Amino acid sequence: MDLPSVLREVDAWPVQDRMLLVQELWDRLVDQGYEPELWESLRDELDRRLAADEAAPDDVVSREEVKAEALKRAGR
Repeated sequence: MDLPSVLREVDAWPVQDRMLLVQELWDRLVDQGYEPELWESLRDELDRRLAADEAAPDDVVSREEVKAEALKRAGR
C-alpha cells in the first residue's frame, strides 16, 4: 500500500486514534535512534527556562494548579 492510500485510510479514523498513531510513530523513531535537531531559537528558549529554574528552584506551580487553570481556560 502506498503512502497516499494509507493517509486516506487514516483520515477516516477518529481523531484520538490518529493522535495515538502519531505518538507511536514518533516513539518508534526515537527508539530507532532518531535524534531531532533543535532549532537555535528552541535551544535558546530551553536554556533560558533552565537558567530561570536553577535561579529559583522553589518558584513552582503544582500540577493541580496547572490543571485547574487549564480547565478554567477551556471553560470547564
